[in-house]
Amino acid sequence: MEATLQVPEHVVYKERALKTLLESYGSLAIAYSGGVDSAYLAEIAHEVLDHKAHLILADSPSIPRAEVKEAVDLAEQRGWQLTLIKTQEFEQEEFLKNDGTRCYFCKNELFSKMDQYARDNQIPILAYGEITDDLLDPTRLGAKAAREHQVVAPLAEVGLGKEEIRRLSRARNLPTWNKASFACLSSRFPKGTRVDTNAMQKVEQAEEILKGLGFHQYRARHHDDICRVEIDVSDFHKVLLPSVRQAIVDGIKNAGYRFVALDLTGYQTGSTASLPDKTM
Repeated sequence: MEATLQVPEHVVYKERALKTLLESYGSLAIAYSGGVDSAYLAEIAHEVLDHKAHLILADSPSIPRAEVKEAVDLAEQRGWQLTLIKTQEFEQEEFLKNDGTRCYFCKNELFSKMDQYARDNQIPILAYGEITDDLLDPTRLGAKAAREHQVVAPLAEVGLGKEEIRRLSRARNLPTWNKASFACLSSRFPKGTRVDTNAMQKVEQAEEILKGLGFHQYRARHHDDICRVEIDVSDFHKVLLPSVRQAIVDGIKNAGYRFVALDLTGYQTGSTASLPDKTM
């Protein structure tokens, strides 16, 4: 059903344009993560193309197990056609050395696997959830891999941005409408710090602590034996409550860190992407 509840007409018009665009593809495979953008794209593609809309979820160490489960559960609840594909970016030195181009090699691996899936299933189009906001983010090198693999970005093509997608998702009762922004766990390592699966497990455990304490937007940034916690500035009052502060410190130390630091700048996207780690 077309979303109209509390959504401006010009945004509804963009959704209509999206439906027309997706219908023109005939069938497609979508890089799906269970996040705000890919979930909305999956919903519309399923509505327009039904079983000809294929969702591809990368099963990678970079994705927390809780995120994978949520994405699978959502697809099952909505009746979407989902396939999990294991990616091997952790077997590639170019990815592991984390020199600032990591995101390119990660997406290149995913799109290569999707290419093979599309060939095996006679699917003409690959798509991913890039939106207009992403066009302004220089850290998103995955767009280069998308161009090389001719992966289309329907949401960006019709001019949809994050807040518009949240409103459209809410009108459709998609539970992802207010989901926090998420990036893979590899992004928690400063540029130049080698990505390591054992350290990544520590990051995942640290972020599970923050999630369990009710924080909505957060990051656990890895700096050797220091965990630098970023949370939204609006939640600073909560983190300083003695019981909450102690739970964060105890939980993150139990995950394997020696020190726990609160970044007074607050949550910010890409804070480990541009500069090398100078804490050591």
